[in-house]
Amino acid sequence: MSDEQNRVDVEINGVRYTLKGDAAPENMFKMSRHVDEKIKQVIRRNPRLSLYKAAVLVALNITEELFTLREEYENLVHILEPESKQKK
Repeated sequence: MSDEQNRVDVEINGVRYTLKGDAAPENMFKMSRHVDEKIKQVIRRNPRLSLYKAAVLVALNITEELFTLREEYENLVHILEPESKQKK
């Protein structure tokens, strides 16, 4: 396994960023597009927001989505656990 990190150039709300990480470049592009769309959405709703404040709101919204998905996942695992234990 290589220790090299992937590196991609992206643009979020007109600002260029170089991302480095272990994720596949395609995923890094998808993530940056998602953030870009969310920031533009927030700014369209309230054009007086600074980029900083819009980014914080987007981070909170994405975190809320993450927490909801984690909770749903845990609920599904809890529902499926008794079934998998009975099959053993």
